Amino acid sequence: MNFPAIDPVFLRLGPLQFRWYGLMYVIGFLASYFLIRNEARRRKLSMDNEAVADFIFCLALGVVLGGRLGYVLFYDLASYLSHPLRVFAIWQGGMSFHGGLLGVAVAGLWYARRFQLPYLQLADLVALATPVGLGLGRIGNFINGELFGRPTTMPWGMIFPDGGPLPRHPSQLYEALLEGVVLFFLVRFLARRFQAPGTAIAAFLGGYGLFRFVVELFRQPDSQLGLYFNFFSMGQLLSLPLFLMGGILLVWLNWKKKPQDVTV
Repeated sequence: MNFPAIDPVFLRLGPLQFRWYGLMYVIGFLASYFLIRNEARRRKLSMDNEAVADFIFCLALGVVLGGRLGYVLFYDLASYLSHPLRVFAIWQGGMSFHGGLLGVAVAGLWYARRFQLPYLQLADLVALATPVGLGLGRIGNFINGELFGRPTTMPWGMIFPDGGPLPRHPSQLYEALLEGVVLFFLVRFLARRFQAPGTAIAAFLGGYGLFRFVVELFRQPDSQLGLYFNFFSMGQLLSLPLFLMGGILLVWLNWKKKPQDVTV
């Protein structure tokens, strides 16, 4: 199966180019605004529309700064040490989810302290909205023809422009399905069934860690890193602690607490 010929630029205005990948980020943050606003109202948190918009802005900074720094540290430190100015060349690519997660955690902590809001409940708001952005981001990766999978003989294997002559797993779509659609409903279901503060973020961390670990089995390892111990990718090494931490936190928060049936 040939990779569909999708122009990564959806709009050109003179020298300006607007890319699908960037549009996915914009749509993701817009969707997060409405999801977080509605959930904040449902939980009766003292956040009006302006407060939610400020919160989203803080999270966006955390995503970009943390994601870029995480990529530099986790995936290509030697190269950036040799050419430090490349750290600022974000348009050349290179973002890490795990770094973005740390950036969001720090931004959320600052916001919670600044406005005297419960941190775990803010984290739950983020967890309920984030899968939408993750799913859209992976679709953007697919359109760009990047982060493709390992060679496969499955009938849905695709020949990517930069992936050589062999069909490969469309692992970006696997991630869009698991980390986007499935994770969205999983986090939402558990957050409604077990209402202890922190349940949503615990479910998100555990679910994402599991799904990312599994998908990495089909995703092409980063060329500059390869596999550790001939099996583990960097993505798996970073995701396994999330899975364990999320699972332990989920059980600890809700141990011996009776599930409550709440309409989703």
